[in-house]
Amino acid sequence: MEDKDRISVDPATVELVEKAQKEGIKTVFDRAYEIKPCPIGIEESCCKICAMGPCRLPRLKEKQQREMAGVCGATIETIVARNFARKIAAGVAAHSDHAREVAETFLKTARGEAQGFSIKDEMKLISVALDFGIHVEGRDIKDIAIELAEKVLKEFGKQKGKLTYIKKAPFKRQEIWEKYGVIPRGIDREVVEIMHRTHMGVDQDYKHILLQATRCALADGWGGSMISTDLQDIMFGTPVPVIGNINLGVLKEDEVNVIVHGHEPLLPELLVVATKDPELKDLAKKVGAKGINLAGMCCSANEVLMRHGIPCAGNFLQQELAIITGAVEVMTVDVQCEMQGLKGVAECFHTRLITTSDRAKIEGVTHIEFHPEHGLDTAKKILKLAIENFPNRRHNIYIPAHTHETVVGFSHETINYLLGGLFRASYRPLNDNIINGRIRGIAGVVGCNNVRTTHDAGHLTMIKELIKHDVLVLTTGCAAMACGKAGLLIPEAARKYTGSGLAEVCEAVGIPPVLHMGACVDNSRILIAASAMVKEGGLGDDISDLPAAGAAPEWMSEKALAIGHYFVASGIYTVFGTTWPALGSEKVTEHLFKEYEEMFKGMWAFEPDPIKAAQLMVSHIDKKRKALGIDKARERILFDMDMRRSLG
Repeated sequence: MEDKDRISVDPATVELVEKAQKEGIKTVFDRAYEIKPCPIGIEESCCKICAMGPCRLPRLKEKQQREMAGVCGATIETIVARNFARKIAAGVAAHSDHAREVAETFLKTARGEAQGFSIKDEMKLISVALDFGIHVEGRDIKDIAIELAEKVLKEFGKQKGKLTYIKKAPFKRQEIWEKYGVIPRGIDREVVEIMHRTHMGVDQDYKHILLQATRCALADGWGGSMISTDLQDIMFGTPVPVIGNINLGVLKEDEVNVIVHGHEPLLPELLVVATKDPELKDLAKKVGAKGINLAGMCCSANEVLMRHGIPCAGNFLQQELAIITGAVEVMTVDVQCEMQGLKGVAECFHTRLITTSDRAKIEGVTHIEFHPEHGLDTAKKILKLAIENFPNRRHNIYIPAHTHETVVGFSHETINYLLGGLFRASYRPLNDNIINGRIRGIAGVVGCNNVRTTHDAGHLTMIKELIKHDVLVLTTGCAAMACGKAGLLIPEAARKYTGSGLAEVCEAVGIPPVLHMGACVDNSRILIAASAMVKEGGLGDDISDLPAAGAAPEWMSEKALAIGHYFVASGIYTVFGTTWPALGSEKVTEHLFKEYEEMFKGMWAFEPDPIKAAQLMVSHIDKKRKALGIDKARERILFDMDMRRSLG
């Protein structure tokens, strides 16, 4: 704690880390201080695939590097490429297993077998059904939904052909994928093929390995993640702008506090419903609480925030700190990004930690498995446990007085409507304002927190630099929550932080300069938005022609690498911070940083300094503006009536 600024730029986080250290409670910040990263592992130049190793190949001078190899003869290029590909496979598996769970629940919902679930967005159901070639005219919604669910589930196990959503990409992009043989056949097949190819003694050409990594990543962005987003919208409602609050100050001392943590929104949706149950409300009052306060953590937070305005307690590195307030009765965790350290922290307080997924348990933690057939009953059972636990508080409650209002829920459909209106919904106003220079370009800034950097600092520094230069930012996941805590997700932020051009557009439309588009899987919304911009015209005929860039300045998970790679393969210049998982091989890095631009018209970059990274993104955007011929300011002319008539 000697240098508090190194921990986080968020005051609520700093306050609770101080509290934890005074009370002798270890958190992720303490463990990171005690455990230093392996210098060889961080460069991914260590091979552990077979039992003849591990083989550690440190980065050396070029001649020495050429002479080094693993026990089997595997070169540093092969080892680094295998490790890179396996990380992508794991990230794709995580997102796509999420999608499978949603698809199976969607099928049960359509059949009337899922308690508490329903079809809430029939228009989106029709739209998605048409994408899958389903006849909809004159048919019952239930029948359409069942056929859609069955077709979606086949996307996972397909062995030949193409994923259905590939056709949503611009035609030129599809041609590029076809040329290099990276169009995904089936979601699961691509993950399995990576694991086979990277087994000892199989694929030993680093460029060939990375092509399969690309095909696998595309199976996430244009497959699993897109399926998750669309089916969740159909079941829970497509997000529209809603006001919410964020940061640990949303917890309430006089109410039963329940935190939903994880990434699958199935149980959280039903917990929202269950909090309104009159019997549970009465039970809460009987134990001395004024009510039930549901709050989210990580991407489960984003899901219920953007659909219901349920407050968000924080992002990845704040999960243990929520319990340290002493005010949390129950924290439910499902899959992805839950720290096992939660158990030790919860044992210091009265908090009940509950795992809910059949794929994820924590040793010694209560397990209440969620199944959609009796989902609402499970939600009520968990809330009842939380209420009964309220009198068991044994610590002084300390809730930091830090919250911020946010405006969230900017789905592709919402952006389309806000820009063009109800009858002329269109991306034309966005394209026009990019062409005329009020908006310089678009940036997607997404991804995790990483304790090896100052919490939230990378996201906020980069995003403020981008919007200062009139770049409209789209954000998801933990990056989105960082923006919310810093006041960037409200329309008023435009006048305070942006250049004059972007401010003018934001004030005219009434939107923030940073648009919260959802959870990790909702990065697929950015792909659809980019494709819509291309389709609208005036900005080239492929995603790679757009004045756009992507970044994950604080990434830490394999999912983030999968996301970054499907953006690169879709034609987006993408910058990662923190560290780069191919530093052990100059050839692999060169291939991904330079040769991929020739192949896929998108490329990777690595820059840990968020200001420099933002400047790289702005330079790339300017390069694309110049290529489109829109880099020069145009004189603004006030048309008189005769000039208007001449437009015809």
